[in-house]
Amino acid sequence: MQAFTRLTGLVAPLDRVNVDTDQIIPKQFLKTIKRTGLREGLFYDWRRRPDGSPDPTFFLNQLRYEGATILLTRDNFGCGSSREHAPWALLDHGFRCIIAPSFADIFYNNCFQNGILPVILDRETVSSLMKDVFATEGYRLTVDLGAQQVITPNGTVYRFDIDPFRKDCLYRGLDSIGLTLQHEDAIAAYERRRKQEAPWLFADLPS
Repeated sequence: MQAFTRLTGLVAPLDRVNVDTDQIIPKQFLKTIKRTGLREGLFYDWRRRPDGSPDPTFFLNQLRYEGATILLTRDNFGCGSSREHAPWALLDHGFRCIIAPSFADIFYNNCFQNGILPVILDRETVSSLMKDVFATEGYRLTVDLGAQQVITPNGTVYRFDIDPFRKDCLYRGLDSIGLTLQHEDAIAAYERRRKQEAPWLFADLPS
């Protein structure tokens, strides 16, 4: 997993509340277990008109937000089903940070497991940032995980809270597998000892 330390990036606005995971990545895109190639399904139903043509009013279809790495949105982002394809699709599109007043719990946790930093700021701050993003083409924010700060172009600093364990894992680029592999030597030693103590447990396993 790619570590997250400090990011300065273009901000894209999704000015909607209760964005559920079926809107983030619709069900027809869940057939794959690969984490790549999902960007085409990101917000698929919102990106297109009923006739299938691109909707020019949706932010992903606007050139001014091309290459955005920070998504700014509203309350309860990522609600609905627990599909991990949702953060996969966001990451595949290039988003490394999502800023919102609140997140659905499972989606929030899935972000950390996939190298995305979900930042919680109060509603008033998000509304103020949303106005600035709409008013200023090329609007960028700096998100510093170490300092737990979001910094605006004019130098205004907004501090955010984060669980220390999650912060450390994301800062070092460790998901659950990465954390486990830190103890690889101890795990291997245990397996060797168990094979000697109870060889019948391993009789049908390749040596």
